[in-house]
Amino acid sequence: MPVHNADIAAIFDEIADLLEIQGENPFRIRAYRNAARTLKTLTHDASSLIRQGEDLTRLPGIGKDLTEKIKEIVTTGECQALLKLRRQISPAVAELMKIPGLGPKRVRLLYETLGVRTPRELRQAAEKHLVRDLPGFGDKLEQRILEALHRRQPVSRRLELAVAAQYAEGLVAFLKGISGVKEVVVAGSFRRCKETVGDLDILVTATRGQAVTAQLVSYDEVAEVLSQGSTRASVVLRSGLQVDVRVVAQSSFGAALHYFTGSRAHNIAIRRLGQQRGLKINEYGVFRGAQRIAGETEQSVFEAVGLPWIVPELREARGEIEAAREGRLPHLIERRDLRGDLHAHTRATDGRDSLKEMALAAKACGLTYLAITEHSQRLTVAHGLDEKGLRRHIEAIDRLNEQLSGMTLLKGIEVEILEDGRLDLPERILLELDLVVGAVHSHFNLTREKQTQRLLRAMDHRCFALLAHPTGRLLGERPAYEVDMERVIAHARQRGCFLELNAQPKRLDLTDDHCRMAKEAGVLVSINSDAHSTLDFANLRYGIGQARRGWLEPADVLNTRTLPQLHKLLQSLR
Repeated sequence: MPVHNADIAAIFDEIADLLEIQGENPFRIRAYRNAARTLKTLTHDASSLIRQGEDLTRLPGIGKDLTEKIKEIVTTGECQALLKLRRQISPAVAELMKIPGLGPKRVRLLYETLGVRTPRELRQAAEKHLVRDLPGFGDKLEQRILEALHRRQPVSRRLELAVAAQYAEGLVAFLKGISGVKEVVVAGSFRRCKETVGDLDILVTATRGQAVTAQLVSYDEVAEVLSQGSTRASVVLRSGLQVDVRVVAQSSFGAALHYFTGSRAHNIAIRRLGQQRGLKINEYGVFRGAQRIAGETEQSVFEAVGLPWIVPELREARGEIEAAREGRLPHLIERRDLRGDLHAHTRATDGRDSLKEMALAAKACGLTYLAITEHSQRLTVAHGLDEKGLRRHIEAIDRLNEQLSGMTLLKGIEVEILEDGRLDLPERILLELDLVVGAVHSHFNLTREKQTQRLLRAMDHRCFALLAHPTGRLLGERPAYEVDMERVIAHARQRGCFLELNAQPKRLDLTDDHCRMAKEAGVLVSINSDAHSTLDFANLRYGIGQARRGWLEPADVLNTRTLPQLHKLLQSLR
């Protein structure tokens, strides 16, 4: 049975949860969480890397002990450390963590303070209003817990796009291997490159639909069969991800692909355009009366309502139909348009590979320049560089550039933006760099006004070039901090500096809305990998997907410029 990175990450997350309930060493808990985060965003399959003899300790947050556990999971499908913890902790206690609003810390507090071990005991305590007085709870959370316990419905779970891709790619390969299958396409929010995916909608054309659904339900990763018919099957994978597979006729494939790609609002708008022309549009085709006049291709569906083809990433009913009608659709950026990457780390701070290894990996990905932007001194958890350490690093980059061919390393820093907006290193060393990337990694809870002023002050520094992951969010883990992005974008325009779209799948920060705001304001966006190993450059594809959702064209993106053009833009800031 295949073991995906997300499966291993889920095991490590559960170990961390159970250790936290037990009150174990926070550093040990953090190690499992960091490893899980690395695996969720790793674009290469860990089991394949192990078979190829790769050293997993090169990956961020993966040491020898965790490498051995990964090998154990890949080989046996289980982890003895997790099984031991499950024996020590009542399954009912772990069940409490599935209730919205409860995490390991709150579950531990309920257990230690009120003796709550089961959902039933929690309901009894909440009904007696014993929960609201606990630190970090309150009456509103108590009420939400009660409502969730009465419903006892599973919480909707969405996966990051990169995690969903692990399951989608395996499924597509499996379905394509079935005899008689011609086309397999993943539709839905996955095809629109949304940041998170709730389920997978897969369309198939085949000579025998029943053979497809019969083989799908026997797929190794299927945990539950929800329904099965001759042309459709719905299953739930071991990961909890629901998959709906539909076998459609070739003559209806384009109409079905358009319908199941969505979004719902976009589809409604297209159907209304059809109604104005006396047409009926559904998943089976475009009809005038009983006659099907289009639907074999998506393009034919759009042509039937007088529109050119609209790429999936734009189908959100946010002006794309009007733009298509008026001939204003953007020529969206593609991965091949990127000439460089302006945010990467090496083992000098919290990366896992050397300068040379990162340079060669970037070149192998088709890039011609790479900015090495180590963390600055204040971020001690990442072994940030002080002034002396950064100067040594500058010298190392200069020496390596003399040896490289077809790749240029830029001297940069991911400098901490302090609480008051000052930068973490003195100007004299920042002036020696090609690129200064400012970033927030602390004080996320400032008021909206203070956080905004903090960023504006940092951007006013004459060395400041690029604002990294501008809202600080981590999908599914940490919300964006409060900040007025309209003011930040307007200030970037006034100052002439740039905003990052961080392609790390947990971040995808800027949002698509903010990308579009930057485009309209004339502020260039840099699509960067934030690579911490040679494998991370593959994440650029997720940044491209987000940029396309934000209507960005090559001219809107900073790192589509040639190196001389980039140097000119960076120098103009000073």
